[in-house]
Amino acid sequence: MSTTDPTPKARRSHRRVHAAVDAVLDVASQKHAASLEEIVAAVGETRQRPIAVIVDDLAPGVWGQRREYSDHDEIVLAPSLPSEARTLAHELGHVVFDHPGAAAAEATAAADDDLIAYMLRGEEEPAATTDPSDVVPDADSELHEWEAEAFAARLLQRLDRLHRGTSWRPMLRYDEALG
Repeated sequence: MSTTDPTPKARRSHRRVHAAVDAVLDVASQKHAASLEEIVAAVGETRQRPIAVIVDDLAPGVWGQRREYSDHDEIVLAPSLPSEARTLAHELGHVVFDHPGAAAAEATAAADDDLIAYMLRGEEEPAATTDPSDVVPDADSELHEWEAEAFAARLLQRLDRLHRGTSWRPMLRYDEALG
Protein backbone atom coordinates (compact mmCIF):
# COMPACT_ATOMS: atom_id res chain seq x y z
CA MET A 1 0.00 0.00 0.00
CA SER A 2 1.46 3.33 -1.01
CA THR A 3 0.72 6.81 0.17
CA THR A 4 0.67 9.76 -2.14
CA ASP A 5 2.55 12.89 -1.25
CA PRO A 6 0.57 15.99 -2.28
CA THR A 7 3.74 18.04 -2.76
CA PRO A 8 5.57 17.34 -6.02
CA LYS A 9 9.20 16.34 -5.53
CA ALA A 10 11.86 17.89 -7.68
CA ARG A 11 13.65 15.37 -9.85
CA ARG A 12 17.14 15.18 -11.18
CA SER A 13 17.19 16.03 -14.85
CA HIS A 14 20.22 15.57 -17.06
CA ARG A 15 18.31 17.29 -19.85
CA ARG A 16 17.93 20.40 -17.66
CA VAL A 17 21.66 20.36 -16.82
CA HIS A 18 22.66 19.96 -20.48
CA ALA A 19 20.34 22.79 -21.50
CA ALA A 20 21.88 25.05 -18.86
CA VAL A 21 25.41 24.24 -20.04
CA ASP A 22 24.36 24.84 -23.66
CA ALA A 23 22.91 28.24 -22.68
CA VAL A 24 26.06 29.22 -20.78
CA LEU A 25 28.31 28.19 -23.68
CA ASP A 26 26.10 30.11 -26.09
CA VAL A 27 26.52 33.23 -23.92
CA ALA A 28 30.27 32.56 -23.79
CA SER A 29 30.41 32.30 -27.56
CA GLN A 30 28.45 35.52 -28.06
CA LYS A 31 30.67 37.40 -25.57
CA HIS A 32 33.88 35.79 -26.84
CA ALA A 33 34.61 34.46 -23.36
CA ALA A 34 37.29 31.79 -23.46
CA SER A 35 38.30 31.15 -19.85
CA LEU A 36 36.05 30.00 -17.04
CA GLU A 37 36.50 33.36 -15.29
CA GLU A 38 35.43 35.18 -18.48
CA ILE A 39 32.43 32.89 -18.76
CA VAL A 40 31.39 33.73 -15.19
CA ALA A 41 31.66 37.45 -16.02
CA ALA A 42 29.68 36.94 -19.26
CA VAL A 43 26.89 35.13 -17.39
CA GLY A 44 26.75 37.99 -14.88
CA GLU A 45 26.63 40.56 -17.67
CA THR A 46 23.86 38.68 -19.47
CA ARG A 47 21.84 38.41 -16.25
CA GLN A 48 22.48 42.12 -15.63
CA ARG A 49 23.67 41.07 -12.19
CA PRO A 50 27.47 41.04 -11.91
CA ILE A 51 29.23 38.04 -10.39
CA ALA A 52 32.42 38.75 -8.46
CA VAL A 53 34.85 35.90 -7.84
CA ILE A 54 36.92 36.26 -4.68
CA VAL A 55 39.20 34.05 -2.61
CA ASP A 56 38.54 34.14 1.12
CA ASP A 57 38.59 31.91 4.16
CA LEU A 58 35.41 29.85 4.55
CA ALA A 59 34.08 27.61 7.28
CA PRO A 60 35.91 24.31 7.78
CA GLY A 61 35.05 21.84 5.03
CA VAL A 62 33.54 24.50 2.73
CA TRP A 63 35.43 25.02 -0.54
CA GLY A 64 33.11 27.43 -2.30
CA GLN A 65 30.02 29.49 -1.68
CA ARG A 66 27.59 31.66 -3.57
CA ARG A 67 26.66 34.84 -1.75
CA GLU A 68 23.70 36.98 -2.73
CA TYR A 69 23.70 40.75 -2.36
CA SER A 70 20.95 43.12 -3.41
CA ASP A 71 22.69 44.11 -6.66
CA HIS A 72 25.24 41.37 -7.38
CA ASP A 73 26.42 37.87 -6.53
CA GLU A 74 29.75 36.69 -5.24
CA ILE A 75 31.37 33.34 -5.70
CA VAL A 76 33.76 32.83 -2.84
CA LEU A 77 36.50 30.23 -3.22
CA ALA A 78 38.58 28.90 -0.35
CA PRO A 79 42.33 29.33 -0.71
CA SER A 80 44.38 26.28 -1.79
CA LEU A 81 41.60 24.36 -3.51
CA PRO A 82 42.40 20.99 -5.06
CA SER A 83 40.46 22.09 -8.17
CA GLU A 84 39.65 25.77 -8.40
CA ALA A 85 37.99 25.33 -11.82
CA ARG A 86 35.71 22.57 -10.53
CA THR A 87 34.62 24.60 -7.50
CA LEU A 88 34.11 27.75 -9.60
CA ALA A 89 32.03 25.81 -12.13
CA HIS A 90 30.01 24.22 -9.31
CA GLU A 91 29.22 27.60 -7.75
CA LEU A 92 28.38 29.01 -11.20
CA GLY A 93 25.90 26.14 -11.46
CA HIS A 94 24.17 27.40 -8.32
CA VAL A 95 23.94 30.86 -9.91
CA VAL A 96 22.66 29.55 -13.25
CA PHE A 97 20.00 27.39 -11.59
CA ASP A 98 19.11 30.29 -9.29
CA HIS A 99 19.60 28.24 -6.17
CA PRO A 100 19.33 30.36 -3.04
CA GLY A 101 22.72 31.70 -2.01
CA ALA A 102 23.92 32.44 1.47
CA ALA A 103 22.81 35.83 2.72
CA ALA A 104 25.92 37.98 2.96
CA ALA A 105 25.63 38.60 6.71
CA GLU A 106 25.15 34.90 7.50
CA ALA A 107 27.94 33.75 5.19
CA THR A 108 30.63 35.69 6.99
CA ALA A 109 29.85 34.41 10.50
CA ALA A 110 32.88 32.88 12.20
CA ALA A 111 32.87 29.28 13.41
CA ASP A 112 32.15 29.14 17.12
CA ASP A 113 33.78 26.83 19.67
CA ASP A 114 30.87 24.34 19.58
CA LEU A 115 31.13 23.95 15.81
CA ILE A 116 34.88 23.44 15.96
CA ALA A 117 34.48 20.84 18.73
CA TYR A 118 31.78 19.06 16.69
CA MET A 119 33.99 18.97 13.59
CA LEU A 120 36.90 17.56 15.57
CA ARG A 121 34.77 14.84 17.19
CA GLY A 122 33.76 13.56 13.75
CA GLU A 123 30.25 12.70 14.83
CA GLU A 124 27.69 11.78 12.22
CA GLU A 125 24.91 13.76 13.91
CA PRO A 126 25.23 17.27 15.33
CA ALA A 127 25.00 17.71 19.08
CA ALA A 128 21.51 17.90 20.58
CA THR A 129 21.98 21.64 21.15
CA THR A 130 21.75 22.32 17.40
CA ASP A 131 18.87 24.64 16.55
CA PRO A 132 16.39 22.76 14.28
CA SER A 133 15.74 25.97 12.33
CA ASP A 134 19.37 25.86 11.09
CA VAL A 135 18.78 22.59 9.22
CA VAL A 136 18.38 22.89 5.43
CA PRO A 137 15.64 20.73 3.88
CA ASP A 138 17.27 17.53 2.63
CA ALA A 139 15.47 17.05 -0.70
CA ASP A 140 16.04 20.60 -1.95
CA SER A 141 19.62 20.70 -0.72
CA GLU A 142 20.45 17.36 -2.32
CA LEU A 143 18.89 18.37 -5.63
CA HIS A 144 20.69 21.73 -5.65
CA GLU A 145 24.05 20.10 -4.94
CA TRP A 146 23.44 17.42 -7.58
CA GLU A 147 22.48 20.04 -10.20
CA ALA A 148 25.49 22.21 -9.40
CA GLU A 149 27.87 19.26 -9.50
CA ALA A 150 26.38 17.81 -12.71
CA PHE A 151 26.55 21.28 -14.27
CA ALA A 152 30.21 21.66 -13.26
CA ALA A 153 31.14 18.25 -14.65
CA ARG A 154 29.37 18.84 -17.98
CA LEU A 155 30.64 22.42 -18.36
CA LEU A 156 34.26 21.45 -17.70
CA GLN A 157 33.94 18.47 -20.04
CA ARG A 158 32.59 20.68 -22.81
CA LEU A 159 35.21 23.39 -22.19
CA ASP A 160 37.96 20.79 -22.41
CA ARG A 161 36.62 19.63 -25.79
CA LEU A 162 36.14 23.18 -27.02
CA HIS A 163 39.66 24.25 -26.06
CA ARG A 164 41.11 21.37 -28.07
CA GLY A 165 39.64 22.82 -31.25
CA THR A 166 40.26 26.19 -32.83
CA SER A 167 36.75 27.58 -32.96
CA TRP A 168 33.89 27.30 -30.49
CA ARG A 169 30.99 27.93 -32.83
CA PRO A 170 31.35 24.79 -35.03
CA MET A 171 31.61 22.60 -31.92
CA LEU A 172 28.55 24.26 -30.37
CA ARG A 173 26.56 23.72 -33.56
CA TYR A 174 27.78 20.10 -33.78
CA ASP A 175 26.67 19.45 -30.19
CA GLU A 176 23.28 21.06 -30.93
CA ALA A 177 22.82 18.80 -33.93
CA LEU A 178 23.53 15.73 -31.81
CA GLY A 179 21.15 16.91 -29.10
